[in-house]
Amino acid sequence: MATFSTLPSVSYTDIQDLTDQIRFQGTEGKIWFGEQRVMLMQVSSMAAFRREITNAMGIEQAKGFFLRLGYQSGLRDAELARKLRPNNSELDIFLAGPQLHSLKGMVKVIPLEIDIDQDNRHFYGELEWVDSFEVEICQTELGLLDEPACWSLLGYACAYASSFMKQEILFREISCRGCGDEKCIIVGKPADEWDDADSFRGYFKADPTVGELYDLQSELNSYNHCINNQEEQYYGIGQSLSYKKVCKMIDKAAQGKVTVLLLGETGVGKEVIARSVHVRSERSDKPFIAVNCAAIPHDLIEAELFGVEKGAFTGANQSRAGRFERANGGTIFLDEVIELTPRAQASLLRVLQENELERVGDNHTRKIDVRVIAATNESLAKAVEEGRFRADLYYRLNVFPASIPALRERIEDLPLLAEHFLEKFHREYNKRTLGLSDKALQACLHYKWPGNIRELENVIERGIILTDNNDIIDLESLFAIAPVQDNTKDNIINTEGNLVSSSNYSQQHWADQIFDNNLSLDEVENILIKSAIEKSNKSISGAARLLNMTRPTLAYRLKKANLLCQ
Repeated sequence: MATFSTLPSVSYTDIQDLTDQIRFQGTEGKIWFGEQRVMLMQVSSMAAFRREITNAMGIEQAKGFFLRLGYQSGLRDAELARKLRPNNSELDIFLAGPQLHSLKGMVKVIPLEIDIDQDNRHFYGELEWVDSFEVEICQTELGLLDEPACWSLLGYACAYASSFMKQEILFREISCRGCGDEKCIIVGKPADEWDDADSFRGYFKADPTVGELYDLQSELNSYNHCINNQEEQYYGIGQSLSYKKVCKMIDKAAQGKVTVLLLGETGVGKEVIARSVHVRSERSDKPFIAVNCAAIPHDLIEAELFGVEKGAFTGANQSRAGRFERANGGTIFLDEVIELTPRAQASLLRVLQENELERVGDNHTRKIDVRVIAATNESLAKAVEEGRFRADLYYRLNVFPASIPALRERIEDLPLLAEHFLEKFHREYNKRTLGLSDKALQACLHYKWPGNIRELENVIERGIILTDNNDIIDLESLFAIAPVQDNTKDNIINTEGNLVSSSNYSQQHWADQIFDNNLSLDEVENILIKSAIEKSNKSISGAARLLNMTRPTLAYRLKKANLLCQ
């Protein structure tokens, strides 16, 4: 249990771990707080916005709007607090919320009484808000209200405490300067300890503002339901011009029987395209058979594709149909078609030319009607030149080629794809995260994705597995080895509150540590030399390179400092 009734002198005032999270990328037009992108906004702009929302929606609905706005911010800050102070006391971790509120310029928070016992699910908090930005808005734009006015601040407190305690905590503003009281005082405790908890919860549920929105929402739900039911009829997910151009071109071929050759790197979604072509064709009610030619042993590929008769070879104990016969009337998708053996290529050519096949070990010809969609991540034309692929088969397959763009060539589709995979794995793992952090999304948008959509899917699944419910998926959870980012041009806030270069600040911070520990110049030099010797496995030459000096110079300094024997 952690309890205090007066402001702690050390834990509450020490916010260096929080200010260290602020990064200014002025040349990029971005400000970062941890892994979330933030922005500076004038209070006067927010005041005008709040006045307009209140006039349009009315007090009650506007209050719910701003409570929900603050709630979202509180959820994200609670996660940040746990990450920054994993080994601190419950009280120190919780106090990060009030500290963040103050750091963001929203309000100065003075804890009056906080009683926390997570093991017994007990919480009580009483805090004073000084110079609330929402009170200032009331004073300049709206005038005094008939009830407490710090709506978004209250939503933040509810979300932060609920996430921290892993149970529903509700805060109420028992006095507010925005309605004429002397102070802004809030009290928080578990929801079941409030008599009016149910009515207060209603503010956190979004309601339409105009009657017509109910009908529009109903239409939208119906439309989304229709899309979900017909999901297979769409060519995967993407709105980029390059992807839509390919899909539009393939769509023209879907209705006929023309053989389609899908080209593109591994993981770009060739099978998704192939399935969509089948669904949009007249064969949609017939079988779709997908075959990865690279996954079948060369000595079995003919039997797998074209069937086998009993006794054709050792182990063939019964006759069975191949993939082509099973796809009769429908579509067969041959992925990595370049891996077919020469005999299999000849058999496939016969199927394409004559619409007939023979099972392995049989001399009986069977007529079939199958549409072939082939795919490869290599150049078939080059394979023909090298003698690895039959030229006549290549020309048969190359009737309608289509190149699927790599993910890095349609990176604007990544947020849509990420959202799709998030929903998929939320259902699969029965959990609900808050999605990707802004920093994680930025890293994804700048990553080259050599494994394309399949790699993105795997990365999102990893993020879901490593992230707890109601937490944000951060960069570390997505990538085992995070993509390298250049932070040398970032600006940060120093201990005096000034904006400085992060590289200069690191040097100054290092220098401050030396002065704080009363180290002499000789002691600093000895520490550097010892560290270089250790890093180079006690190699004087290696240490000299690390220190950017010659070997004789380092040997002289070692002898002078009496470090040779250590």
